Amino acid sequence: MDEVFIRDRITQLRLKKGVSEYQMSYDLGHSRGYVYNISSGKALPPMKEFLAICEYFEVTPQQFFDESTDNPELIQKAVEGMKQLNEKDMLMLLGFINRMLENK
Repeated sequence: MDEVFIRDRITQLRLKKGVSEYQMSYDLGHSRGYVYNISSGKALPPMKEFLAICEYFEVTPQQFFDESTDNPELIQKAVEGMKQLNEKDMLMLLGFINRMLENK
């Protein structure tokens, strides 16, 4: 992983969220060119801003760097929902997931 991965991942997540570079910059409290400068390779976000970007996309830093996951924000929402289930419901959900994977 390198700077190109970080820039590309931010662009990928931004497009999935359906926001422009300008809107994302504004939402994060920066000037209109902030995200453009990251996407174009002119700058990288410092750690504090990287964490804010992860929060903006509703992903953990681990999910951000997981190249095998196309929709980390959906997985994060699923995990948050599962945390609220009781054990019986989680086992039922796990059974459902396993059944769906068998049919792939």
